[in-house]
Amino acid sequence: MKSATSYDLVITGGTIVTEIAVERKDIGIRNGLIAEIADNIDPSGAQIIDAHGLTVMPGVIDTHVHFNEPGLESWEGFQTGSAGLAAGGGTCFLDMPLNAVPPTITVRALQQKRDRAAGKTYADYGFWGGLMPGYLQELPLLADAGVIGFKAFMSSPGDKDKDGFRRSDDETLREGMRMIAETGKLLALHAEHEPTIARLTREARSLGRFDPESYTASRPIEAEVEAVETALRYAAESGCRLHFVHISSDSAAKRIREARLAGVDVTLETCPHYLCLTDDDFAVMGAVAKCAPPLRDADEQRKLWDRLQRGWFDFVSSDHSPCPAGMKTGDDMFETWGGIAGVQSTLELMLDEGYLKRGVPLPLLARLLSGAPAERFGLDPVKGRIAVNCDADLALVDLNAPYTLKASDLYQKHRHSPYIGRSFGCKVKMTLLRGRLTYSEASPFANQGAGREVSIVYPEAMNVSN
Repeated sequence: MKSATSYDLVITGGTIVTEIAVERKDIGIRNGLIAEIADNIDPSGAQIIDAHGLTVMPGVIDTHVHFNEPGLESWEGFQTGSAGLAAGGGTCFLDMPLNAVPPTITVRALQQKRDRAAGKTYADYGFWGGLMPGYLQELPLLADAGVIGFKAFMSSPGDKDKDGFRRSDDETLREGMRMIAETGKLLALHAEHEPTIARLTREARSLGRFDPESYTASRPIEAEVEAVETALRYAAESGCRLHFVHISSDSAAKRIREARLAGVDVTLETCPHYLCLTDDDFAVMGAVAKCAPPLRDADEQRKLWDRLQRGWFDFVSSDHSPCPAGMKTGDDMFETWGGIAGVQSTLELMLDEGYLKRGVPLPLLARLLSGAPAERFGLDPVKGRIAVNCDADLALVDLNAPYTLKASDLYQKHRHSPYIGRSFGCKVKMTLLRGRLTYSEASPFANQGAGREVSIVYPEAMNVSN
């Protein structure tokens, strides 16, 4: 045992997961940072967390959530959304610009969001700005004000409010990408081809078809691929750094990979629901499993797991898109709210379905859920890894703790989820943010308001290793 050194907290006996190894080590924490990682650290004078039997993962960085403040607190909020995130091992989130009133398309709206988040969250956070028709002049102002990047829709986001978030037409997208390239920020895209979706939707509704199968058919893989190809062309022209959110198909992932290998600065994510649910689940569950792009079939899901293990996907994000339960009722799948509420389940799903059932290596999952998001969005080297001088953002998980998720286990504002009733083989036991306990199964929450806005330093383009 090493000689005593002054630490605030020592985590003893845990199995820690880095991007290169899984090994039993102690962690010494001082002033919110990891100060030492060693076989045996003398905990004298420090608070102690006994992690024997637990796996210590880097805290999840969820780059794609909709916490809906300001204006739609009845749907979700920074306090309840970050509580769910923390209970699932999350320590940082990046909040999307839509599903708020007003959307984050001006500096004034960004400040409103900052005011609402301050002192409320159980996790650190950053904010996306929005690219939207009529607001191009706001892009450099938002960039200077510190947004993490920009988000745009190539299909209708489903907001019928005239003041809500609207999709970008080709002219807006091209000019916006040129302007964003000048700021050095990146653009995140919801890539589905609107003309295709609109036509197929009209056809289905004209035939009186409102069921899950018809909704899924109205948003085919071809619509995702066509939008991806268009955006990649514009990125090559403008030099805009690009990120594709919630990619649902092998074909779209392949196009993005080919573009990156050809020199385009582009990354992509997928979501747990595409890896853990299929269109058959949607047909049974109904609106609680509705999302866009829609869930795909089992063969497509198998391909996504294969590509993920081969390194095609950069990271996995929840796309937590909550709403009141009443908006998830009814038989018309074109009208019910589309979005999966799953922020609390991301880590457990990936460990259960990925590691326990498919043998996906823990270091790869650590990179997908923490390391790569930190690298892409300028949080590395402070966040995203278990390493000396990094923030002590940690999730302590029991990989041998089977349980069945109940609605009462959820901490988001509205306790509906397609994962209720699902059996998990693992359970998050504790979450630490900069060395402070934010969630514990034994005593659920502590340190509300410990979260703070992150500072962004964009790195060079991510390397492609395989």
